[in-house]
Amino acid sequence: MVSIELLVVLVAIFIGARIGGIGIGFAGGFGVLVLTLGLGMTPGTIPIDVILIIMSVIAAIAAMQVAGGLQFLVNIAERVLRKNPKQVTFLAPIVTYTMTLFAGTGHTAFSTLPVIAEVAKEQGIRPSRPLSIAVVASQIAITASPISAAVVLMSGMLESKGVGYISLLMICIPATFIACMIGAFVAQFMGKELQDDPVYQDRLAHGLVSKRDSTNTELPAGAKRSVIVFLVAIVAVVFYATAISDAVGLIDNPTLPRNEAIMVFMLTAATAITLFCKIDTAEVLNAATFKSGMSACICVLGVAWLGDTFVAGHLEEIKALSGGLLEEHSWMLAIILFLASMLLYSQAATTAALMPSAFMLGVSPEAAIASFAAVSALFVLPTYPTLLAAVEMDDTGSTRIGHWVFNHPFVIPGVVSIVSSVIIGFVLAEMIL
Repeated sequence: MVSIELLVVLVAIFIGARIGGIGIGFAGGFGVLVLTLGLGMTPGTIPIDVILIIMSVIAAIAAMQVAGGLQFLVNIAERVLRKNPKQVTFLAPIVTYTMTLFAGTGHTAFSTLPVIAEVAKEQGIRPSRPLSIAVVASQIAITASPISAAVVLMSGMLESKGVGYISLLMICIPATFIACMIGAFVAQFMGKELQDDPVYQDRLAHGLVSKRDSTNTELPAGAKRSVIVFLVAIVAVVFYATAISDAVGLIDNPTLPRNEAIMVFMLTAATAITLFCKIDTAEVLNAATFKSGMSACICVLGVAWLGDTFVAGHLEEIKALSGGLLEEHSWMLAIILFLASMLLYSQAATTAALMPSAFMLGVSPEAAIASFAAVSALFVLPTYPTLLAAVEMDDTGSTRIGHWVFNHPFVIPGVVSIVSSVIIGFVLAEMIL
């Protein structure tokens, strides 16, 4: 029966991966149906708090987008890139990393990719270099964002292990940022120089390389205000989480627990943006960030529920089968997370599906935090939206997908960045925890 139940889980994940996007959540629910009503297993735990936090955060982000806040950030990013165009390979990942860290979603990179490609072309720099590491940085930064679903999930699991929210951020933020800079260093040596690339020369000869206009679009009056409100909300979340933590203890026996506090601060931010920036709330429902966030809720619901149903039903067998392997060789968790995230296409879904099992199998908090960045291997298969957008934005042809699927420019800087983050994470975890 265990083999049959495991097969159901794998088939559900495979179907979800084939459907893509929100389909991963759909297939997860289907898997739970087969395991429970079909095979008699007890349904696992649904991560209700995480889903509610995602909804609250996305509500605030979508309100900020409608108010013009995201475009305001893009305009700042363009000025930074154009001020130091020769350093675009290093500045591009800094921009996408910072925006993801701030917004809690990697989809903010979509707006900056055209600017990165254009600045690189203007300088005669192969666009695949900054574009590849920029996309990777936007994905890895999810594991360092104070308000991302993956970080909220991870911090909730770590609390029972005596590791606080702030400690997690103190390790993940420097580890992932330094790792992305190492990835950028590697990326700047990838591929031929632009003028020596035959694909570029051919496209140039056929008039297929164009020049895009600068993105000087007029912003709504409340664009800057919306960003300030959202930033204040994030600072409030971090400050409150610090104040109620056992390590700091400024607030004893808090009336509002951390998870509920995140929801309250984010919904309050959405309210303030709506009132002070005078946005139409009906437009929030149609915002791209709102749609992607609701998709993330379904994905977490389906995949996390499916994983917990199987693991909770066979915890003793899984422990016996592992034979202490993960406990003795904790670095192997990073490899497992890396491979799983390639298929699950979501940092939050991968975290929800595998991290609880890792802790149950005896993986230490230090190893789990160090390996956390490995849930960001969404760049390996060339089908992730931001990756495809980068390919589309580069009309020089330098950012292209090869015939062998995996031979594309995102793999090397991505793998280097994740490996670097895991190594740095282990060092920082030993120092901080």
